[in-house]
Formats: sequence, C-alpha cells, structure tokens
Amino acid sequence: MVRLPIALAACAFCVAAQARTDDLETQMKAVTDAYALIERNAAGPVTPDQAIYQGAIPGLVRNLDPHSVFFDPNQFAQLKRMERSEQKGFGSVVSILPGRVIVLQTLPGTPSAKAGLAPGDEILAVNGYETARLDVDQLSELLTESRERPAQIVVRRPGGILRFTLTPEEMQSPSVDRAFFVGAGIGYIRVASFEENTAQQLKEAIGKLGGRGLAGLVLDLRNNPGGLLTAAVQTASLFLQPGLEVVTVRGRNVPEKTEVVPSIAEPYDFKLAILVNGKTASASEIVSGAMQDHDRATILGEASYGKGLVQSVFPLSGGAGVALTTALYYTPSGRSIQKPLDAARFELGGATANPNAKSSFRTDKGRTVAGGGGIQPDLTVQPPPMNRLRAVLDAGGCFTDFATGYLRDNKIATDFELGPELLERFRVFLAQRRIQPAAWEWLAEREFVSNRLLTEIFNQAFGVEKGDQVEARRDPVIQKALEVLEQ
Repeated sequence: MVRLPIALAACAFCVAAQARTDDLETQMKAVTDAYALIERNAAGPVTPDQAIYQGAIPGLVRNLDPHSVFFDPNQFAQLKRMERSEQKGFGSVVSILPGRVIVLQTLPGTPSAKAGLAPGDEILAVNGYETARLDVDQLSELLTESRERPAQIVVRRPGGILRFTLTPEEMQSPSVDRAFFVGAGIGYIRVASFEENTAQQLKEAIGKLGGRGLAGLVLDLRNNPGGLLTAAVQTASLFLQPGLEVVTVRGRNVPEKTEVVPSIAEPYDFKLAILVNGKTASASEIVSGAMQDHDRATILGEASYGKGLVQSVFPLSGGAGVALTTALYYTPSGRSIQKPLDAARFELGGATANPNAKSSFRTDKGRTVAGGGGIQPDLTVQPPPMNRLRAVLDAGGCFTDFATGYLRDNKIATDFELGPELLERFRVFLAQRRIQPAAWEWLAEREFVSNRLLTEIFNQAFGVEKGDQVEARRDPVIQKALEVLEQ
C-alpha cells in the first residue's frame, strides 16, 4: 500500500474539494443560463414558480430516492398542519363507490351536522363536479381538495334534491380511532397513524377496555402509514420491558442512535396480537418489528410495506421545504425495515452497503425472522376474498341504499339483529334492481350478506365505529388473532 505524506494527502483533499466546488458553480451557472434563455424565448410566459418550484427543485430531489420530496409553500404549510394533527374538514364520514358518495355519519358540532347533512344522503355534486362521472380515485381527490375552501354540495334525499354550502373547519383527528371488545376480555384497538399524542390516546383506550385486567389485545396497524418516531417508541414502551431496544437509526451524516424503552416504563403484560398489511409502513413497522424481535406479540396479516427510510424535514426560503432521506431504521435484531429500491445503495459509516444483504435474523427466543425489508407476519392471513356477487353488491351501493330506506321507516336499538325476514326483504330489493343470484350462490354468500347489511345499518344508525364492530365478526385477520389470544 502506498502511503502519502500527511501534507501531500491534505493538499490532494483540498484540490479535490476545490474541483467539486468549481464543478458545482459551473453546473449552477448552466441552470441560471437555461432559465434566462427560456424566459426570453419560450412561446408562453414562464414564472419562477414554474421553473423552480415545479421544475428544477422537484427534479433534483426526485432523483435521490422515491421518498425524498420537495414541498412548495402551500404544501409545506399543509404538512405542518398534518404534523399537528389539524386538518380542515366538514366532519362527515362517507362511503365512496364508483360514481357515488353516500354519507354514513355526521359528527356532532361539525359543518356537516350544522348544515343538516344526514346519514343516507347521496352527494350528487361537489363544486359543480358530478360524482356520477368520477371513479373512486377521482372522487377521493375531489373530496380532499374540497376541504380547503367553502364547498357547494348537491345532495339527493328521499323527497327531493337539497343544496348545502359547507365551510371547512380545523379539526383534531385522533390517531387511535377504534376501541371495542372482540371477545371475552379481549379488546381491539385501531391506530390510524403515529402522532404526538398517539401513545397517550392508546393508553386511554386500553384503560376504557379494562387496562391491566384485559386478557389480550388486538392492535390493528393495517393501513397505518406511520408518522413520528417518538410516537412509535412511546407506543412500543407501553408493551416492552425497560431497557429493551426499540429501533436503531444509522446514516452517513447522522450519528448512530438506538432508542430504548425508558427505565420508568410500566408496560402492560397481557397477550398481544398485531395486525399488519401492505400499507403498514414506517413507524408502524418500527413498533411491529420491535414486538416481533422481542417475542412480545404475534404478528398477523400480510407483509408490511417496507418503508424504513428516516426523513428529516428542512425548511427553505420563501416558506418551502424538503423532506430528505438521511438514514435507515433497523429493528432490534438488526433487520433493515427498508425494502430494496432500484439502485438502493446507501453510504453508511463511510462505506457503501446494501442494508438488505442479510436474509434471516433471530428474535430474543431464537426464532428465525426474515430480512429483506418490511415485517413478515408470523401468521399470514389474507383479507376477505372478493367474488362476482360481492363486487356487484358493493359497487352498486346495494347495502347502503337498503339500510337508508330501512332506517327511514324503522328505529333500531344497539342489540338489533338481522333475521331471516329482513334478509328476504333485501333479496326482493335486489331483484327489483335486476340482481338475482342463483340459489346456490345466495346460500354460499348468506353469511357475508347478513354481516355487510347489518354493518351498513349500524353505520348509519349509530356511527361507523358500531358498524366496524359488526364487520369485525367476519374479518378473518381479527378472528385469527382472537383465536391466537384465546389459546
């Protein structure tokens, strides 16, 4: 090996650094020259926002990795509102079907409730856009955009067409949004995201269900996109013993740091099952991975998303900002949560390494768990299957429409059960819509139809949480978790 004198090595470093600086200045001059040329000669006018906020900076960030992103001033302001769990909205829960939006619930004191929207109302148009012409994705986008300013809503209700003007208000969105029993002494809690108060909300929800007296808990992290690292660590600390590792952060310019359960933690010791799927990501995977590595919970469902990139948010001038990937998350056993990316090679500790090179790891009790990105469940359980009849009934809004009509003429109590007579009325209702399944098909789907119909009736009569309790009875992942916890 050839060793350079220290002075010569330092000189070489300075020359290299100066070369990089000169190269950057040359490239930046090319950018400004190109902008000046476009501004002078383009057929249409070009604004700085177009060139910089919508072009140059997004293009620069987009080439780093799929998760780094640039925010213009409006987007950055929205991001900060989301971090505070404050979002504008109308306070209504809706069912979105192709070409149809149906109100299931209006929350007390919100713009929807004040205006007079009611469960069963069908939204025909929003700000002049007819819902019948839009698919599910377009409807979701339309409803999201409408929450930013006053919206003109056209609604169909039995007896006529109504028009409302709804003005959005700032609303607190709880990250722990479902808590009920699914078995004898076994609770179910859904965590929708990881935010500043998530651990406290989770602790309060556990308390309402019985606290330390619970026999077990099903913690649902399906479709949870993640959120704050601190919230994930605090949540894991509700179930893990003091001193245990939760997650390690490693990056090229980020000091390695391992988050552990605080010494003052007083964790719950009841049985725990955690549900995950392909949309369980980031902070949700930190919690799931820590529980699995320490053999604290059984993980059920489908493989999680595999988003283990640490993103730091940096403000820029003019109110803009950028979320930049700066490090990776590792579970206590050493697994990288991040799934492989195209050309996903990160410089860690001065060396280039593929974080997913190792394929298997060991839990505290010596069980083998898979690496390669994401959290692989201990028990794989698929979501409820979809077939032709189910697709037709859901897409046509049959359950929701029947429930609306039934509740218009009948009052029900929370112990209401759906009997054979009502099921037969629903079959006649379908026939009037020219939906006539064969006898064998109806018999095979009778249990599914009964559950879905009761779910929609409860959604509109008592709110979507009551409807979810009914739906939990036919959710195969929840039912398998219940089976595991009862062993």
